Amino acid sequence: MSIYAVDFDQTLSVGEYKFPGTGKPNIGLFNFLIEKQKAGCDIVLWTCREGDDLAVAVGYCRNLGLEFDAVNDNIPRMKEAWGNNPRKVFADCYIDDRAVNSYTELLPKSKVELKEIPKKKARIIRR
Repeated sequence: MSIYAVDFDQTLSVGEYKFPGTGKPNIGLFNFLIEKQKAGCDIVLWTCREGDDLAVAVGYCRNLGLEFDAVNDNIPRMKEAWGNNPRKVFADCYIDDRAVNSYTELLPKSKVELKEIPKKKARIIRR
């Protein structure tokens, strides 16, 4: 099954707030990830937060029904498959407000629920 790595600030928690606080929950994204997890996908929280600030983010998500399979770490089956644990978290899909193809492209106009993430093949562009 797929692995989704998701950021916290301005992705799961959105709006105006002063770090290390939290904003409003991105309910459409929470629902999308919870459904994916129910379908057997793994969800990784991939954030710059550490220590107490990270605990706040994990608790915030837990209170909204989202438990992570890993936090700032690779999921166990990937560590086993590679025989190591690289610093970069492996995922099939990275959801982050700073991504080039931002997760907002997945939102329908009504922003009620996320569409299925299309699988795109990378292209090499030579100049």
